[in-house]
Amino acid sequence: MAKFKKLLSIPILAVFLLVGFVYYITVFIFIEDWVGLRSSSGSLNALIFTFLASLCVFSFFVCVLTDPGHVPASYVPDVEESDEQTNGNSVQSKLCDKCSTYKPPRAHHCRVCKRCVLRMDHHCMWVNNCVGYWNYKAFFVLVFYATIASIYSTVSHGYFVFVSKGLGVQWISPAQDFLCYLWSNDGFLELDTWYSLGLAYLPHQPQHDNHRGGLYNKLIAKFPTFDMPFSVVFFLVIIYTDKKPFFYQYYEGIRTAWLTRKSGQNYRHPFNVSAYRNITLVLGPNMLKWLCPTSVSHLKGGLSFPVSRDSS
Repeated sequence: MAKFKKLLSIPILAVFLLVGFVYYITVFIFIEDWVGLRSSSGSLNALIFTFLASLCVFSFFVCVLTDPGHVPASYVPDVEESDEQTNGNSVQSKLCDKCSTYKPPRAHHCRVCKRCVLRMDHHCMWVNNCVGYWNYKAFFVLVFYATIASIYSTVSHGYFVFVSKGLGVQWISPAQDFLCYLWSNDGFLELDTWYSLGLAYLPHQPQHDNHRGGLYNKLIAKFPTFDMPFSVVFFLVIIYTDKKPFFYQYYEGIRTAWLTRKSGQNYRHPFNVSAYRNITLVLGPNMLKWLCPTSVSHLKGGLSFPVSRDSS
């Protein structure tokens, strides 16, 4: 029961409120007012978005409630293997100053959790947990589903904006139609900015009375876009999953590379194996299970990892 206390935090409650807000305005305001939930297209869009939102929430729960992994108290690194994997760094460099115990490669001490975490990526306040060895896949899948759901909502929104011309929508010009949609509704600039530029624009509101549709447009015009941040985060996760964890390991790799090249030696990060191999280490060898956050049977102990010399 102790792990469920992680759900009782302000950032996690904020995430639930945000997801609920986006889901409500997308399904019960936008889809309902434009095509109707009882229509075939409305039911299909609501079903797809509900499915994506459910997968996102499920992955979020898995990421929050899964222990990222801790270093066993009995862990003692092999001297020769440790020296070789860290390009000559001594075993003493793997001694945690805070815990006063040895830590395996890619493990780091979390100041928030006050312990060493296996393959620590970072401590995420939005999941109230460290992202590490055992929940990194859940984090990856969470960002993926959130990105797909956000893009689906935005694309659906844009589609119905342009096909709604037949519903008596007041537009300015084809070019300004696109620009007004891109900027005002996708959150790069607020609607007030376009008014200040002289581009008076009523956001795709039909001539018939549609109070909730107008409410939706006002809300969307005032809130930042949701697909862009998730897309950027997902892109970064993919890039650095291909190489190494993108917070601690990334800057540690930069420092080690600088020191190695300064001494006149060639440097290759020890964990920089092939892209496909690194991805399968996180998601698993079976592609059919890549998007299942609970499919982690491929994970081992998290105390050792393939190095570049193994793939050469």
